[in-house]
Amino acid sequence: MNEPARVAVIYYSATGNVDGLARAVAEGAEEAGAEVRLRHVEELASELLISQNQYWGRHRSKVAEAPMATLDDLAWADGVAFGTPTRFGNVAAQLKQFIDQAGALWQAGKLADKVGTAFTASQTVHGGQETTILALNNTLYHWGMLILPLGYTVREVFAAGGNPYGASFVTGHTVTGPDEQALAVARYQGQRLARYTAVVGRARREGAFVVERPSPESFAQPTRL
Repeated sequence: MNEPARVAVIYYSATGNVDGLARAVAEGAEEAGAEVRLRHVEELASELLISQNQYWGRHRSKVAEAPMATLDDLAWADGVAFGTPTRFGNVAAQLKQFIDQAGALWQAGKLADKVGTAFTASQTVHGGQETTILALNNTLYHWGMLILPLGYTVREVFAAGGNPYGASFVTGHTVTGPDEQALAVARYQGQRLARYTAVVGRARREGAFVVERPSPESFAQPTRL
């Protein structure tokens, strides 16, 4: 029998809105038959800063006992969904710090030929959702991942505002979590990721993507012009 698709949903959420999207992505992937690891990344902000926002502190307490992302989750997965709130149109430092630790996996070629997708949330309509996903994808290009966008592939994308890059939610000043339209898109994104990951993951295990990769030492050699 074919192994189920292995999907990791790795995200950062301060007050819970991205957490809601992440859970919907994981739910969609499971519905499509994937084995899923839902993981939040380590909090980096100071206790003083968190204490000044009751919703931030409340959400941190909510996920305190939940599994935290490790590099093993990246190595294990054949498909990864990354979630982050926008930070000035860019990736939150907490998720970026986790991603930056993956250098050894990248050098060993263990991140190449996996499927990657991203989702986000911002406070305002023009708060940087698209640039955040595009900025996150820059790392996936370097890793050699196959980037999976939403595209305009189902009507739910149009109903939720029409973001073809990845599921997104405009929070306003609320912390009540994504609305049903955004959750529907996130579930679909998880299903879409699981379907593609099932195909690519099987091909990876069968050696379809086996190539001679540069040794780690070669990256340190100066370029001669």
